[in-house]
Amino acid sequence: MTRLPVPSPLRLLTLARAGLVSLGIAVAAAGCSSDSDPLAYEERPVQVLYGEAVRLLEEQDYGAAADAFNEVERQHPYSVWATKAQIMAAYSHYEDNEYDDAVIALDRFIQLHPGHRDIAYAYYLKALSYYEQITDVRRDQAITRLAMENLREVVNRFPNTKYARDARLKIDLARDHMAGKEMSVGRFYLREKHYLAALNRFKQVVEDYEQTTHVAEALYRIVEINTILGIEPEARKVAAVLGYNYPGSDWYVDAYQLLTGEQIRDPDEDTNWYDGLFDWI
Repeated sequence: MTRLPVPSPLRLLTLARAGLVSLGIAVAAAGCSSDSDPLAYEERPVQVLYGEAVRLLEEQDYGAAADAFNEVERQHPYSVWATKAQIMAAYSHYEDNEYDDAVIALDRFIQLHPGHRDIAYAYYLKALSYYEQITDVRRDQAITRLAMENLREVVNRFPNTKYARDARLKIDLARDHMAGKEMSVGRFYLREKHYLAALNRFKQVVEDYEQTTHVAEALYRIVEINTILGIEPEARKVAAVLGYNYPGSDWYVDAYQLLTGEQIRDPDEDTNWYDGLFDWI
């Protein structure tokens, strides 16, 4: 799946920079503090460590940034910067496509800081860490289910936030992806002439994913299979449903021709076909 633009924790990063300046240290200066390996253990002030981590993040050196944020917590576990560093380390893992590490870090943050001001973002970023792993519909959809579960959790816990609004959109996209998986399996069974198995897959799309973009094709495939099996009354009944809900679609045009042997000239303008539609049932 193509990666979609996601909101970055710009406010977190801005606050981090502002905090460093208030403590009398600039982010750029942190990068010049030492010519040695910045991750080699050396007990340093929290401001220097955190500034170094922010610099690495801004330079998109995400793996090093995650390590540097973790070092902040390791050396200064009871400072306010340690809490900030936890979520920023998770974000760094996310940007580095290290989604498992991001989820682990976010679960820890959620457990330790359930009342933190950025807790909604933590849940959202965790959901995105699953969502970004949704790939080919031909693969197992366990990750898609995890993404949907975590996106729903964002909506349920934080319904009035910008994260919930984006989560609702991504839930719809994930559901469409799940329906696409069922369609892919159904087409395979249809090609292999396993008609009943294919029929069950297409019916599942109609019943469980009725708001997705795949329903019109699923209805057509049900018409097609019932025609092959010689169950014409059922085929006509489903074609009527298809025509009623998707009157201008190519799938209905194909279904009409499959059942009648006639071709609809213009489904958007010619309404004669619709007048007798339910006479088929």
